[in-house]
Amino acid sequence: MASPELSQFRRIVVKVGSALLVDSDKGEVRASWLAALADDMAKLHKEGRDVLVVSSGSIALGRSRLKLPRGPLKLEESQAAAAVGQIALARIWSEVLGAHGIGAGQILVTLQDTEERRRYLNARSTIGKLLEWRAIPVINENDTVATNEIRYGDNDRLAARVATMASADLLVLLSDIDGLYDAPPKNNPNAKLIPVVESISSEIEAVAGDAESELSRGGMRTKVEAAKIATTGGTHMLIASGKIEHPLQAIADGGRCTWFLTPANPITSRKRWIAGTLEPKGTLTIDAGAVTALRAGASLLPAGVIKVEGQFARGDAVIVRGPDTSEIGRGLIAYDAEVAERIKGRSSPDVMAILGISGRSEMIHRDDLVVGG
Repeated sequence: MASPELSQFRRIVVKVGSALLVDSDKGEVRASWLAALADDMAKLHKEGRDVLVVSSGSIALGRSRLKLPRGPLKLEESQAAAAVGQIALARIWSEVLGAHGIGAGQILVTLQDTEERRRYLNARSTIGKLLEWRAIPVINENDTVATNEIRYGDNDRLAARVATMASADLLVLLSDIDGLYDAPPKNNPNAKLIPVVESISSEIEAVAGDAESELSRGGMRTKVEAAKIATTGGTHMLIASGKIEHPLQAIADGGRCTWFLTPANPITSRKRWIAGTLEPKGTLTIDAGAVTALRAGASLLPAGVIKVEGQFARGDAVIVRGPDTSEIGRGLIAYDAEVAERIKGRSSPDVMAILGISGRSEMIHRDDLVVGG
C-alpha cells in the first residue's frame, strides 16, 4: 500500500522526546534543532493546519538547572525536578513559536484527564479553544503531581491519547530512529525498514524493542503500543527520525519513516464509541425544530430541549428523543442533570442569566453527538 502524504492531514500532533530536545551532555536544549522544528510547524500552521505538540523534557531540564547527578531519581525528586524544568520548557516553546508570531498554550495532563469523562471533556474543550484561536497547544504529562500508579510512563502513549482526544488525524512520533525495522538495526546490518503497517499484528509487536536512551522512558515497544491507541481511535501515526534538522519537512518530502494506518477517521471512531460502548445515563426529549437542526448537522442547544430525565453528570452519555419519543441519537451531555433541567428550553442569554456565568452554548456539541439515520 502506498504511504500517505503529510499534506493530506488537517490536524497533526507532533511528539518530541527528551532525548531529542535536550543535549544529555550539556543538559541544555538543542536550540538550532528546535528552531528548525518550529520553522516546520510554522509552515504547517500557515497552511491552515492545526498543530499540537506533546513535549517531554521537564525532568531533564530541571535536573540540569538544579545540577543533579546522573542516574535514576526517586519519585519526589523527579517531581521536584519537573517543577523547575517545566517553567524552562514552557518558556522555550513560547519563544521558538513566538518567533513566528504563533502563541503557545501550556497544558499539563495526567492519565486521569483522558480516562475520566468530565476531565476529558475539559481538556478537549481547552485544546479546541486554543486551536480555534490559532495557538499551538504544548502538552506534557504533569510530572509534578503524577505518581507511579497513574502516570503514563512515557510520552508516546500520552501523545496517542492526546491525538485521539483532540480528534487529530495524524500523530508524528519523532524518534532517534527513522521507523520500525524487521529486526534491530543496531544488531542486524541487513534489517529493513517497514514503510507501512496496515494493521498491528503479533509479528509487528514481536519486532519492537526496548528503550536505550537514559533520557527516554519509551522505546519501539511503547511506540507500537501508542500506534494501537492512535489507530483504534481513528488517527494515523508515523515514526520518523528527529535527529535531523527540519524533520517534518523531511517527512513532507517523502523521507524515510514508518506509517501506521487506521481504517477509520477520528470523528467516526469517536462517534462509534459514543453510540455503541457507553451506557446512557439519561434522556433528553427535544422539539421538532431541534430534530431538524440535528439531522442537518447542528449541535443541540438548550432552547430545543423540552424534557430532561435521569441522573447524569457532565460527560455522561444520554439518549436524545424527538417529540414523538422516537430515538434521534445519543451524545455526551455538557451539563449535569440538575443544570440541564434549569436551562432546558431557554435561549443562550437566558442560560447565562440563570447560571450566572457564560456557560457552554451547546447542551450536546455536534462532535459529541451521534444522530441516527
